[in-house]
Amino acid sequence: MLRSHEIELRVRYSETDAMGFLHHANFFSYFEVGRTELFRAQGGDYRAMEESGLFFVVVKVDCRYYKPARYDDVVRLRTTITRITPARIEHEYRLFRGEDLLAVGHSTLACVNRRGEIQPIPALLLDA
Repeated sequence: MLRSHEIELRVRYSETDAMGFLHHANFFSYFEVGRTELFRAQGGDYRAMEESGLFFVVVKVDCRYYKPARYDDVVRLRTTITRITPARIEHEYRLFRGEDLLAVGHSTLACVNRRGEIQPIPALLLDA
């Protein structure tokens, strides 16, 4: 299983605040992109998983900000799986501009069915 993945993103104007900085809430949107692209790089397919009745829901997320990102900056997001339990996946996110560390985040996702009941993560997802 692929445990880490990196992507580049460009800070769009609509993602910034009045000072031209990446708005703090948009770091979480970037984290979601990182999770999705890591899953895709593993051969996963969120759409097919959800059509089968399984969902990953965020149960915990945090972010520590170190430096701002600005409009039109190209940033690199490294998403790493740090822990997997039978029903949860934990990620760490590191956002960089060049070699400068801008932020570090963490999330915990739970696998649930359509009724929101905790489900075991299917083995095929763990082996992807």
